[in-house]
This record gives sequence, structure tokens and C-alpha cells, in this order.
Amino acid sequence: MALEQIIKYEGDNSTFVWKHPCEDFNTGSQLIVHESQEAVFFLNGQALDVFGPGRYTLETENIPLLRKFVNIPTGGISPFHCEVYFVNKTEQMAIRWGTDSKVQYIEPTYGFPLAIGANGEMTLAAADPRDLLTNLVGTESILDRQHLANYFRAFLMTRIKTYLAQAMRNNSVSIFEIDERLEEFSKGIHDKLKHDFAGYGIDLRKFFVTGIVKPDGNEQYEKFKELHFRQYADVAEAKLKQQVGIIEQQTAAQRMVIESKAIAAKRQQEGYTYQQERGFDVAEQVAQNEAIGQFTNMGVGLGTMAGVGGAVGGVLGTAINSAVSGIDSKTYDPPTASVKCFCDNCGAELDVSALFCDKCGTKQENRPLDKCPKCGFEFTRPGKFCPKCGYNREGQQ
Repeated sequence: MALEQIIKYEGDNSTFVWKHPCEDFNTGSQLIVHESQEAVFFLNGQALDVFGPGRYTLETENIPLLRKFVNIPTGGISPFHCEVYFVNKTEQMAIRWGTDSKVQYIEPTYGFPLAIGANGEMTLAAADPRDLLTNLVGTESILDRQHLANYFRAFLMTRIKTYLAQAMRNNSVSIFEIDERLEEFSKGIHDKLKHDFAGYGIDLRKFFVTGIVKPDGNEQYEKFKELHFRQYADVAEAKLKQQVGIIEQQTAAQRMVIESKAIAAKRQQEGYTYQQERGFDVAEQVAQNEAIGQFTNMGVGLGTMAGVGGAVGGVLGTAINSAVSGIDSKTYDPPTASVKCFCDNCGAELDVSALFCDKCGTKQENRPLDKCPKCGFEFTRPGKFCPKCGYNREGQQ
């Protein structure tokens, strides 16, 4: 037997705690601890020291040359018991968990009873080696991730089921909205479980709910799911039709804008405005009529035509004025100027066809010859009616 032993551990990374098989080693033995480890030195059943990364010389009461004689009364077994436990400090990731039974709850949207399950992963790491050994490992020689998950299974099932049932009821979470709440569920369950793990020297670094087990295949659930999706399919179809209608309206409006811009560009290139274009339209309608009387029936008088002539430019105005001046003389031609007459007795202004003064009543004997107020015909002798248009000069039809 060697006078001094080398105590170290280089095992797999799925082990949390590993007890070195060498016990009751001699004083002066060398302990080597890696960066990802901590070592706990037990002497006579007590955890004396926790060693971090490095090399250490262990002092025990087992003296190499004397221990053979010291151990005679105990049958060759050293009464100075010593041992070393190695604790893996790395994060143990992807530790699987899953509910062992369904969570019963009432679906809030339709009041339908449902049963669901959940599963996921968690990440654990040793936080306090002394608490982990004294509260969980005891005298076992190894603790791997599978055994550790089994130890905390009761905590997991109780916390997860209770949280899911309460969260879905209090927040009115529909069965079809659960997947979008997985991150929220993960954080809530993690907050509830981390204190349970910490009491045993374990740090629950991360906790994930990765899936919700729905009652697919259940006859009642399938009917309920079909009803739900048919309802939302109808809503989606109505929204789609509405959006299509809006797009068609926008397309029609855009087409009108494009056509308007094209017409405006055409007007600008050809040198006329919208008002002038409307003037051309009116002039075209005027040209299709044969007499001024038809202009009146259309609600277009000579004053309007004069305005059109001004709007559309000098050329069109001249053409219209020439057309009007060439109309048969039998049609109405307004007088170019008004003729004024005055009473010989009192000087009051009189109508050109008045025979008596409406102020003093004097008969107008020597009233000068004048023009017809209707057609402008110049009278060469007195008369009751205008020889051109038949106007009653005495004010009687």
C-alpha cells in the first residue's frame, strides 16, 4: 500500500455527487480538485472542509507506519475514518420532466371540461455542496441527474398542476391560446419551484414548459375543436371579403386619380383649362341648334354665349358672335342704347311710348320721334304699333 494516495475525480458530466472509493487514507494524501468541482472532506463522520479548485494535502490520524498496529484492536479497520465527496458544479441541462396525470379544468370560452398534461425541461446545478450532501445524498456513493429528478418529482407534479389549473382559470386562457402562454407558464412555475430546490442545495437555473398535451382523439374534444375553428373560419372569411372590397375600392380610386392626372397633363400640353374645356362643350351644343330660340329652351341665353366666347378664347368668341350677328333679323335683337324722353310741361322723364305725362298729365303733342324699345326700329312718323315687331307704343298688347 502506498504511503500517500492521490484523490481526484474525472467522471462523466451527468453526475452531481461522486464519493471517492479510497477511504481511511493516510495523512499527507494529495487531493486534486478541478475548476468545475468542489470537494468535501469528511473526518470521523463530520464535514470538515470544502475545497475549491487546486491541490491540497490532507491531514488525517492515519499514520502509514503506525496504522497497522493501531488497527489491531479493531480488526484491521482504522478507527480514524475519512472520506472525500466530489460535487459537480456544472449546469445539468435538458433534464426532462412531465406530469404523471392530466390537469382538469373548465375551458373558459365555452365552459367545456378538459383534461390536459404538460412536459418540458429544466437546468439544475449544485449551489451548496454541504447542504446537498447532508440533506439529500447522505451516505450514498453517487447521485446522478435521474435520481435527483426523481427526488423532486413530488414537488414538480404538485407545483406544476396547481399552477396550470389556477393560471388558466384566473386568466381565462382558452385551450387554443395555451401555446402562446408557454413562456409565461415557464416563468411562473420556475418562481414557485426554485425555493423548494434551494432548500436542498440545488439551484434551479432554468425551467421550461415546452409542450401542452391536449386531449386529441377524444370525441367530445374533437367536436368542440371543429365548432371553434368553423366559427373563426367564418370570421376570417368575412374579414377577407371586406379586405378584398377595400382593395377594389382603392384600385378604382387609384385608376380615377391616374386618369385625372393624364387628362390634366393633356390639357397642359394642349394649352387649355378645365373651364375652357367646358366652354368647348357648350359651344358644341350651341352649334347643333338652328336658332336663338332653341338656346333659350336649353337655358342658354346670349349672355351665356358671350361668356363662353370669353372663356374659350378669342377665336371661338369671334365665331360665335359672327354666328349670332348673322341670324335672321326677325329674331330678337336687344337695343344697343336706351332712348330718353322728357315732358314738355314739367320736364319729368317719360317712357318713349308715353302719350301723356304720368306726373302732370300733359298730353305729349310735340314729342320727338324715337326708337322701338323692343327691336330698336327708328320711327319716321307717329304710330300706335311698331311696323317691324308690332310693339304697342301706347303700352297695350
